This record gives sequence, structure tokens and C-alpha cells, in this order.
Amino acid sequence: MTTLPDVRSTRWAALTALVTTSVLLTACGSGGGDSGSGTGRPESGGTLTFAVGSDAGCLDPQQVASNETIYSVRQIVDSLTDQDPRTGKIVPWLAESWDVSPDATAFTFRLRPDVSFSDGSKLTAQVVKDNFDAVPRLGALGTLAQGYLSGVKSTAVTGPLTVKVTFGQPNAQFLQATSTHSLGIESSASVRRTPQQKCGDGVIGSGPFVLKRYVQNQSLTLAKRTGYAWGSSRWSKKGEAYLDKLVFKVVPEAGVRAGSLQSGQVDAISSVGKANEAALKGGQVSLQRRANPGVVFGLGLNNSRPILKDARVRRAILYAIDRQQIADTVFPTGTRPATSILAHTTPDYTSLAPDLTSDAAKAKPLLDAAGWQADSDGIRTKDGKKLGLTINWIPNADTNQPALELIQQQLKAVGVQVTLNQLQLTQLTPTLQSGDYDAAWGNVTRADPDILRSSFSTGLANFYRVPTSGLDTALTAQAATTDTAKRKQLIGQAQRLIVSNAYYVPVVELQTQLGVSKRVHDLNFDASSRLQLHDTWIG
Repeated sequence: MTTLPDVRSTRWAALTALVTTSVLLTACGSGGGDSGSGTGRPESGGTLTFAVGSDAGCLDPQQVASNETIYSVRQIVDSLTDQDPRTGKIVPWLAESWDVSPDATAFTFRLRPDVSFSDGSKLTAQVVKDNFDAVPRLGALGTLAQGYLSGVKSTAVTGPLTVKVTFGQPNAQFLQATSTHSLGIESSASVRRTPQQKCGDGVIGSGPFVLKRYVQNQSLTLAKRTGYAWGSSRWSKKGEAYLDKLVFKVVPEAGVRAGSLQSGQVDAISSVGKANEAALKGGQVSLQRRANPGVVFGLGLNNSRPILKDARVRRAILYAIDRQQIADTVFPTGTRPATSILAHTTPDYTSLAPDLTSDAAKAKPLLDAAGWQADSDGIRTKDGKKLGLTINWIPNADTNQPALELIQQQLKAVGVQVTLNQLQLTQLTPTLQSGDYDAAWGNVTRADPDILRSSFSTGLANFYRVPTSGLDTALTAQAATTDTAKRKQLIGQAQRLIVSNAYYVPVVELQTQLGVSKRVHDLNFDASSRLQLHDTWIG
């Protein structure tokens, strides 16, 4: 579940200050900069071929949550704002400037006058209103966008190029949300399509690339948008993109992706795993790494299930998992075991490492106290029933299955029987929405701690069926304050409540690792460890 989503977001001159002081996202490995030698002069033209591991089966950025698909569809749409990945500062993009009311309930954006969509229509305040008004109709796939606009009272056109978004209560996260792909702006004609049509046929955006061809589970081809001249203020190149074409090929096998990069059949690959690192190091390939902010990879527990309603069982599962072993054995070099529900690159992260240690000596007494006794086969029983758990997962990362197989072994050691159930990418969100599941493996990327509210508030999607508690109070309050110190305290409280109650079992931080040919330059990570390819060139 990279599965649920990104979030470039918006918390975000009190809000900008909030982000600037709290978001420090840094690249590791070869980093998010130039993947080539840096000595060449940028050249226009050429095709970048990028091999990804999976296809979410949807072409609408407002609905897509899987990183592997976001890489491509992000290039089709622009956002009102952008977020600097080094400082966290929110900067202009489609909006030249904006005002935020002192109580963070009203956000007024003044748009650039020169923007057009690929169908020739113009960007106006009405188009932005149409986009935001349509978000509630997106359904299950649009949970991120819906969460960002939760509580909106109105989106009003106050001038041809001026739009005002008003919330019923303070909403400190919204400015950062306007920088995400989930609130990427589409043309009014595109907005009028049904969510299903947009998923299948694509959207009409104002971005630096346009959709040319899509064959589900095979490839997606984008072409440079001629005349593009309104890029983000943080991009180095003005005007059109360097590259003529982007081709994203779906290659599920990690070893095949690595071999294709080594042989020059492709220029970049996603999701480089530990097994392929040694082969790719040196030569004509660079490895680029960056930790994803947001909710870490872990087990999203269905807290309404009879077995999992008992906090002692949930805590036992949390203690039974050896995070360091999983990080070291399965994941790319540099991957950190989870030390909170949030990754360390997330604003207002609080380390809870002592609460996330592996300790079977704590897990077993908790299961004993909950009435689950070890049977002859080692699996615990209660009232004649086995202590069993089915974990749903999707094959959108090569590390998913081996990580879960290790978790399966670790939980068996304390008497919990785990069944692994692979779903198709398109099945995960409906399954979570239905509530008919025990646990789901995934993560959610967003460069803002409000991702906790999106994921765990009982007033929103509440996929994990978390009961109403003081957690709701903390999550609501953090979204309603522009006081940076108070917000940090509330976010810390929310992290502690989630971990101490084991509503979710954190396991490892997701680290994005790409393999990139040294012919490719300026293939850069954005604030959410995803890609913006306008400045990328081949030479």
C-alpha cells in the first residue's frame, strides 16, 4: 500500500513558516540531484524510458495513490503550489501568490494569467472551483484529495483569476495540500468526466507532458507539451521540458528491470532492491535514494475484528515483530526500522523507538493474559479457535512478499498464525473500505503530519476502524492551529496514542531507491520522494 498515498500537501505567513521550520527532507546515497557527472550542458530532445514495477490501473492523479503510477501521471498536471524538498517551504506554481487568514480558515489564491490546458482551454478561478467542488465525487480512490478538502465550506470565485477556499474550522494543512499531485488541477472538461472515465481515459492537464498512449499493465507514453511556460518557481529550466518523450514500461520482476538498465534498454528503474544493488553499483548506473515522509510501512489492523479489538493482542503483535531484521534482510541499504508511526523525514516526527523494540518476552504474556494459550502445534487457541490473522497485500513493491514472510515467521514464534493474501492493486482500497479484512500491509506518503488525520480520524475514511477516543481530539486540534509549537505537541501526542494502543503496527520506513543511467541528468526527487521530470535531460 504505497499505496494509499502522497501528499505533497499543504499545511501550510504562519503556515509557510510552519512548514519551513518543521520539514527538513534530505536525500541520501547519490541524492536527489544530478545523476550524471554534472559537467555536461543540458540538451533538449530524446526519450527517457523508465521501468516501473506495477501499474495502478488509473490515470487520474487525483485518484492514484501508488508511487509507481504517480511517477508518470504527476507529469500531466500542475498544482497551485509546490514544496521545496530541502526546506519544506511552499512556493508558487499555478498560483503566483496567496493569502491565509489569521485563523487558517480562508485561503485566497491569485493565479497566473498565462496558463492553458492541453485542450486549449484557459486556467481560471472557475476551473479551480470546479476541481475542488468535484473532489467529493471521486469515491474510494480519491481518499487523499477528499481528506485535504475535508471540512470545506465553499470555494468561491472572487475574480477571474482569484479563488477563495473557506473551511468551517481552521485547517492548517491545506496550503501544503495544494502542492500535492492529489490536488493537481485538471481542465473543466476533464472534471466533468466520471471518476471511472478519468481513470481509464486519462485527464486533461496543464502539465509539461501530455498522455499519448496507455496499455494497462504494459506501458504509458507521454509527450512534451509544446508551448509550456508556467512551471514551478523552484524548477531550473523555464519553458518547455527538455525531454521529447517519456515512456514508462511495467516490468514486475526486479531482476529484469535491473538487467534492462545495465544493458541500456531503459534509462531508469524504480524500486531497486537489496539483491540488485551490488550489480548496479559502479559502471554507468547511479543509485538514488530518499526516505519517504508519511506513515511508515506496517500492518494496518482492522481494530473492529473480534480478535483485534483486544489491545493486548494488538500490542503483542507489535512487540513480536523484529523491525531491524526485516530492514536489514529485505530492504535496500540504508532503510531504517520504524521508530514511530511517522517516518523520521516527516515534519513533527517524534521518536518512539523504545516502544517499538522487538521483545517476545513482552508479547507472550500479553497473549496469555488475553486468554490465548499455546497448543501442541505452537499456535495459540481460545475457546477452540486458532489465533489467526490474514494479511492482505499488493505486489507494488518487490520487498512486500519477503517482508511479510519474515513477519509471518516472527508472529508464529509467539503463537500467531498468519495467512498472506495477495490482492490486485485495484482491489486494495475497496477491501479497506469494506472493512472485510484483518490486516493490510502498506504505507502512505505525505510530507506533512496531517497524514495521521487522513489515516486515523474516525471522522474521515477510518479504514482501520479505530474507535472514537482522545486520538480524534488530538488530530482535530493539530489541524486547527497555526501555532507551530502547539501543533508539534499535538502531533507528538497523536503518534504516542497510535503506537501505545497499537492501532497500527509500524515496521520499516519506506526508502525510495532508483537506478538511473549516468546519461540521465537532473532526475530529482520532490518533497514526497517522488519525481518531477521537467528539468530532466539526457546527454
